Amino acid sequence: MLRLYKNLKIQDWAIVVLIVGITVAQVWFTMELTDQIADIVLAIQRVSTGAAGATTGDIWREGGLMLAFAVCSALCQVATGIAASRVASRLSATLRSKVYAKVESFSIAEVNAFSTSSLITRTTNDIQQIHMANILILRMLIYAPIMAVWAICKINASSWQLTAATAVAVVILIACIIAIMLAVMPKFRMMQKLTDRLNGVTRENLTGIKVVRAYNAETYQERKFEKANGDFTKTQLFTGRVMALMNPVMMLVMNGLTLAIYWIGASLMNAGEIGYQTIVSFMTLASQVILAFLMLLMMFILLPRAEVAAKRVNEVLYMPLSICDPETEKPATEVGTVEFRDVSFRYPDADADVFSHISFRAEKGQTIAFIGSTGSGKSTLINLVPRFYDATEGEVLVDGVNVRDMKQRTLRDKIGYVPQKGVLFTGTVADNIAFGGKADREAVENAAKIAEADGFIREMEHGYDSPIAQGGKNVSGGQKQRLSIARAVAQNPEIMIFDDSFSALDYKTDKQVRENLKENLQGVTNLIIAQRIGTIMDADKIIVLDQGKAVGEGTHRQLLETCPVYREIALSQLSKEELGL
Repeated sequence: MLRLYKNLKIQDWAIVVLIVGITVAQVWFTMELTDQIADIVLAIQRVSTGAAGATTGDIWREGGLMLAFAVCSALCQVATGIAASRVASRLSATLRSKVYAKVESFSIAEVNAFSTSSLITRTTNDIQQIHMANILILRMLIYAPIMAVWAICKINASSWQLTAATAVAVVILIACIIAIMLAVMPKFRMMQKLTDRLNGVTRENLTGIKVVRAYNAETYQERKFEKANGDFTKTQLFTGRVMALMNPVMMLVMNGLTLAIYWIGASLMNAGEIGYQTIVSFMTLASQVILAFLMLLMMFILLPRAEVAAKRVNEVLYMPLSICDPETEKPATEVGTVEFRDVSFRYPDADADVFSHISFRAEKGQTIAFIGSTGSGKSTLINLVPRFYDATEGEVLVDGVNVRDMKQRTLRDKIGYVPQKGVLFTGTVADNIAFGGKADREAVENAAKIAEADGFIREMEHGYDSPIAQGGKNVSGGQKQRLSIARAVAQNPEIMIFDDSFSALDYKTDKQVRENLKENLQGVTNLIIAQRIGTIMDADKIIVLDQGKAVGEGTHRQLLETCPVYREIALSQLSKEELGL
């Protein structure tokens, strides 16, 4: 938790110092209010007994002072609350921004290490827990010790017998709270993990709602949710029930202390050692002591959950990045080239390589295609170029420079990436095509024409200003792919990567898009992953992958004659006549 306070700014620390000052003033006003209680009781006694010089004006004066001290104490409390909320809110806003920025810098490996649902929980629920804890810390953790020490000093000066009774009450309260704390602390640690699980099940169900309905699996998904929800609810109920003991324990201790003070005080009054006003004043002081200790103990109960949340946030903030920018960037020596030199890749903690010893070179303007069975490592291989992962062995070069020696921003500025699954974002059609921020309206429309998307865009109600729903749910799969291709084209890249990006297009549209790309993007290097032979048969070079190995390399015609794996794939899609065999 303390590690997070490094994110406080100078003005925040100034407000914290101000909170301390206001809190001291609040305690002083409260202590003065306690003294005024004794004074007003004494004034009432003097007036009621007809003491010489005693008037009702004394009561009004003492009452007026009591009211003034009470108002000043209340104003200090309000000021502390406002200041504490400001500091806690600014810290929470800073943490959310830093967590979001850190997650943005994560490679896919780091994202997978946490899971998406956990990262969402850490950015929202965990930081909210920290926010609430910080407000309580600034309001209670400063106030309670000052109040306790001040009140104990005043109590000790009144009567050792009454002080002993208060000490016993405090010890009993501490023992009860420690027992409660030991019971709930492990459960608080579980709460955040259970929240992750609940969010994960909910997100999974919403993401795959079409599949759930297609297989009539609503009941199955409901059982999964009920299991996660039930575990969360049981833990929450346990902590709630145990925490509910706090109030009766506090009332029992407070009422017991009240009885003890009156009983001991009556004995001392009969012995003539103290007056009634002292007992009344002591009652108020004892209540303040108990309340201060209760605040501290409540903080120690609430802090474990905030501490767990803080630890989870720190795990994100201080997560070492597997992919980092070099201190010194090497300048490009070529343009539009991609080269793999004996590259192997293995996922973290995996037992075997996804692919191994892959070598090839793509010159500027060439089209290199990759084909192979499912699981042969095609998409993983292509993801090494924009450096979504780093190669386990070997070198990946872009424009003659190892991608490790190039800043990620520089590298990705050279690349137009079209993922296997068309991903769109909330906004307009134009916003999605110009997503990289480089394209103006003319470039957006030109890119849409190249991707054969201009026709259906203009048929939409507002054309290029038509809204796109989250995830592109209001457009078809083929339209999403064409918009994704247009987005990549609009960046005017040196290298285009198509990760099976034509699969949702019909043969006619597929062919037309490829012809448009060839005509309008001359000099751009194309790396294409495809399952359809028709998509890649015109490529300058085709690399055939099988079980993580390159088993063939050459043109379509060469591979038909020399590579059995390619020939088998080709014959499974096209006839011998179509292949010219």
